[in-house]
Amino acid sequence: MQKNHFYPIGTPDQPWGTAERALWRARHVRQRSYADDVLSAIDALRGRFDVEAYGEVRYADEQHPAERFPLLAIRSRHWQPGLPGVLVTGGVHGYETSGVHGALRFAEVHAAGFAGRANLLVVPCVSPWGYERFQRWNFDTLDPNRSFREGTPAQESAALMRLVASLQGQFAAHIDLHETTGTDESEYRPALAARDGKQFAPGSIPDGFYLVDDTDNPQPAFQQAIIDAVSRITHIAPADDKNEIIGSPVVALGVIRYAMKPLGLCAGITGARYTTTTEVYPDSPSASPAQCIEAQVAAVCAAVEFACRQNR
Repeated sequence: MQKNHFYPIGTPDQPWGTAERALWRARHVRQRSYADDVLSAIDALRGRFDVEAYGEVRYADEQHPAERFPLLAIRSRHWQPGLPGVLVTGGVHGYETSGVHGALRFAEVHAAGFAGRANLLVVPCVSPWGYERFQRWNFDTLDPNRSFREGTPAQESAALMRLVASLQGQFAAHIDLHETTGTDESEYRPALAARDGKQFAPGSIPDGFYLVDDTDNPQPAFQQAIIDAVSRITHIAPADDKNEIIGSPVVALGVIRYAMKPLGLCAGITGARYTTTTEVYPDSPSASPAQCIEAQVAAVCAAVEFACRQNR
């Protein structure tokens, strides 16, 4: 029987080694500029917010010159004890454009409106190498959003964990902005199967916006507030014929649950009461990339507003 293995790197049933990882890196060249798109946008906000350098990502191998990416966070200028802290993260998967630009647009347009009500920390692009190359993985073929755990080898995840640790106990909410593109089926999932020496089984991509709540700390009212806000911007992903989204039971319209901490997900790092991961589909025939950015912004505004209301 012919094996269903079509990814052009690797040998069927054998996990990648150093040579295969190098070949994968060579396939993915820089396509956009983190400095131009993200750092310049953050610099433009320095007059209104504190901008904090929380680390640096450095990568190099024999085929690639050294690359260095400063990691920056946008922080409320007047951080006040007693106010709810809200962490907004984007670009944990660098290719997920609406998360990066949704976080930046929230900071530019809406964050000031929460002054005196919430302490905001916005990290627009956790994975800059992946952002420049439209990749889910980092340089080392690691998924940052499965790497938020003690001793992680993922530089991006380790740096964000250090930043959050410095503010331990101050977060009421964390919203982590993600999207799923058509390349998940054409590139990422085949590459994942090849990397791990497994067979690729084709799947499908949910058409619309949905949320991932925490199995160990479900907060249905928080999720519902976000779904309500986003439904005014774009459509909510329906369940499939098994009442599932990406293989997980739908617990409410547009809501599934994952075990965030055991899976090493970004949304599990703060210990906040209210946490969620957004997902939107910019390749949908019923939504545009610009609409997806606005959906992310609406989700963040609803999350912050919910945290503020709970603090009254």
